[in-house]
Amino acid sequence: MGYRRLRDQLHRKYKIDISDKRMRRICRKLQIKSTIKYNRKGCTKSDKDPQFTAENVLDRKFHAEKPNEKWVTDVTEFRWYEGPEIHKVYLSAILDLCDRRIVSYVLRDSNDNKLVFDTFDLAVSENPDAKPIFHSDRGFQYTNRVFHQKLVNQGMTQSMSRVAHCIDNGPMEGFWGILKREWYYGNTFHSRDELVQMIENYIFYYNHERVQRNLGILTPMEMHTRKMAA
Repeated sequence: MGYRRLRDQLHRKYKIDISDKRMRRICRKLQIKSTIKYNRKGCTKSDKDPQFTAENVLDRKFHAEKPNEKWVTDVTEFRWYEGPEIHKVYLSAILDLCDRRIVSYVLRDSNDNKLVFDTFDLAVSENPDAKPIFHSDRGFQYTNRVFHQKLVNQGMTQSMSRVAHCIDNGPMEGFWGILKREWYYGNTFHSRDELVQMIENYIFYYNHERVQRNLGILTPMEMHTRKMAA
């Protein structure tokens, strides 16, 4: 954790109120440093001949007033090692821009259409009345005609980032950075089960335990509950 999150945890768990500046001075004195953010090496594979593309309807308007109004999605990869041999696991996830919760996710060994389709189907099964703007990059799964029809059938509006503008999907990219910076970078995983368990544990922690300052020092699920009640 950096000094801001440490300060928020002190306030939330122990009712200790200090300023960010004081927390930063303490961290410097004790040589407490947050983990470094590395340059992201994405695994998005753009289709050379996309079957369907959409305009950037979201247009970097990342604020949403209510849950299931705007969803963003992406796929990222993780590595685990068996001796000198490198193996990969792919994570597909959907994030809600209102409460910043992970709506659904799927882990697989292959980065294919089924990975994305199953993530979407899981989100719909848990939110059957949701009709959000659905934003992604132009990866081959999202430009697939079958996937577009899934969105049409659900009454959703498809939106896509512009070519070479990863900031158009900034909140999703930000989540990947948070996950990897806090629990993945600096660790080496020697089995698939160990890596998968870490990812599953982190997403539960992120949704239910990790407070966010831009949510009023609440967790995503706490904010979701409040918004749904309202």
